[in-house]
Amino acid sequence: IVVFGETGAGKSSLINLMAAKDVADTFCGIEASTTHWKEYSIEFDDESFKVFDTVGLDEPQQGIPQFFHAVENASRLIQNLEREGGIDLLVFCMPAGRLKATHQRIYWLFRYFLCDKKVPIVLAITNLEREQDMEGWWKRNQKTFHKKNISVDGHACIAAIEHHPILQAESHTAIWNLVVKNVTADGQKRARKGGNGLFMSTMPHAGNENPHMRKIVSRLAKRCHMSPEVARQLAD
Repeated sequence: IVVFGETGAGKSSLINLMAAKDVADTFCGIEASTTHWKEYSIEFDDESFKVFDTVGLDEPQQGIPQFFHAVENASRLIQNLEREGGIDLLVFCMPAGRLKATHQRIYWLFRYFLCDKKVPIVLAITNLEREQDMEGWWKRNQKTFHKKNISVDGHACIAAIEHHPILQAESHTAIWNLVVKNVTADGQKRARKGGNGLFMSTMPHAGNENPHMRKIVSRLAKRCHMSPEVARQLAD
């Protein structure tokens, strides 16, 4: 299970919620608490799940080197997991609030570019501690996701802050119901959809980088709505 999202979205808190204990470091600040993808083994219902926390992604304009570092970490993780058998689930972690262009680009990057639509994807909406009805947030906002072309296989509205024990218990159940539903089918492990992902299959090779580079730049610009300049630098 690969958890991704922007910096400060609550990915580490989500993983702690799934584990029902503190296993991932969290940091209340503007800087990322995760600078390299991290792996956690989490037990649930007598099964073991490998959960990966990725580097937070922000707008490239806020720091080109940091953005490229995050994408490189993500692409290496995806490639490693492809070689090891595939990925069962992508979990897009985002805080409740306005749906931003950043969220769209992050979604498109993982969904279409890194995983080429081969992996189921679900949405975990965080920071809902002040909502009387957490699910009500999704009911009010789901049309906006459709309008922004963010399509998911399921969602969970959660609160991961420890001083809300009742909400935390509800959220723990909600996130695991979502995960189990999307990684299993009729009680059997869902077949992994791995294989040669788009990022790997379009990587430039020595001696013929030009056509491959053009393809990468085109896909980054069109699928992830990046500027040609950023797409070119990222392709490099």
